[in-house]
Amino acid sequence: MDARFDTKSAARQAVWDALDERGVARFPFPPHGRIPNFDGAPAAAERLFEQSPLDEARRIKVNPDAPQRHVRIEALHRGCEVVVPTPRLRGGFQRLDPGKIPDDELSSAASLSNMDRWAEPVALDDLRPLDAIVTGSVAVTRVGHRCGKGEGYSDLEYAILRERGHDPVPVATTVHALQVVESLPTDAHDLPLSQIVTPEETIEVTDPPAPPPGIDWDALSETDLEEMPVLRELK
Repeated sequence: MDARFDTKSAARQAVWDALDERGVARFPFPPHGRIPNFDGAPAAAERLFEQSPLDEARRIKVNPDAPQRHVRIEALHRGCEVVVPTPRLRGGFQRLDPGKIPDDELSSAASLSNMDRWAEPVALDDLRPLDAIVTGSVAVTRVGHRCGKGEGYSDLEYAILRERGHDPVPVATTVHALQVVESLPTDAHDLPLSQIVTPEETIEVTDPPAPPPGIDWDALSETDLEEMPVLRELK
């Protein structure tokens, strides 16, 4: 999308509207207010695993949203362990081990509605180093900036890993071409992208934004700590 935005909210609204108006949004509807599912999400997931770093990854973190279900499916079929944050981080993190899931159940296990049957809770101390992170996005730029749906969970999940001493790892996203915009505002805590994959194109970010060093505790409220016990545990 050939557009520059002064606010993240304007970028989100424009992308949601474009996906809806051009008929490329996919269930769940409407695309507004969420990480939007899109036509071509399975093809984007396949393309993602055709190149580094995902082609050799053995352990990745993937967001629980609908368009990245295809990423989770592809990862499990490739024998890759998948760490999935619970929605709104209320239950911390879960782990899908393809070695413990029957082959004919892998696609089902990657679905949020069936994941609890196969996923194992994983404590912060037991989170092993990741090879890569795949996140969902609402809008992205070719220089590696992104915005999600506005609640900051992907940023926070990355900050949690950094807080626990994990090294920075490549971060990729799968999106529709309409979600790639010219520019949008950035914040210091934003999750940096090193790879953007659409069904038709792979955008390699040669100089990704600097990753956040950890959690910005001043930006969190007491309510946040109550709703996300993993944060209180860290603090």
